[in-house]
Amino acid sequence: MELKIDHKSPLPLHAQVEQLLRQLITQPEYQAGNFLPKEVDLAKMLGVSRNTIRQATNKLEYEGLLIRKKGVGTKVTQQTVTTQLANWGSFTQEMNEQGVNFINYEIKASLENVNGKIATFMGVPDGTEVIKIVRLRGDEDIPFVYFESYIHPRVGLTIDEDFSQPLYDLLEKKYATIVTLSKEHISARSASRITAKRLQIDQGEPILKRERFVYDPGNRPVEYNIGFYRADKFTYSIDITR
Repeated sequence: MELKIDHKSPLPLHAQVEQLLRQLITQPEYQAGNFLPKEVDLAKMLGVSRNTIRQATNKLEYEGLLIRKKGVGTKVTQQTVTTQLANWGSFTQEMNEQGVNFINYEIKASLENVNGKIATFMGVPDGTEVIKIVRLRGDEDIPFVYFESYIHPRVGLTIDEDFSQPLYDLLEKKYATIVTLSKEHISARSASRITAKRLQIDQGEPILKRERFVYDPGNRPVEYNIGFYRADKFTYSIDITR
């Protein structure tokens, strides 16, 4: 793509640069994650000041189209998945509502002895054996969320099920267990070494941690779920009405 502006045009230079950048960031090489040319190089190529370049890039950064890493460079922001907190369901249901196709990179079920927080939530003694379901999911490019689910033994779930299907559909249709309430805790944290490896990011990068405490209509615990999301690939939103 040729980078050129018209110095005789009545359109302000920063607006012309902004238009060029909007075209530039649609190019496959930058959509693939390559860094944009440095501000000083763009300024030389276009014959404008660095302040003019910065004014244009600031606009695109404000719109969420660009992300700057100090001392590293500027990249196109990766498309994120946005989901509403007002309505919740299984991950599959959330993605279907957004029209997002996802891939199961890993699905594994095992028996786990639970202690501490999980045992307390379920109201069972420390050391009680429950079903643990591990799922690593993402798009065709990269995994963006890692889940661990622990199911109350009262449900009767076995490790032989097909856990690629929506979990709550499985619980309702085969085990007559309906979930109606989810109490959630969402926080930001730095990725541990293990989580970073799973999500293919650098250790210490920001991630979203989401805990779910899921109940049936009788307010009995059904599932404890913890998920770790890539912060650059996932956004939660909530509508608040006064």
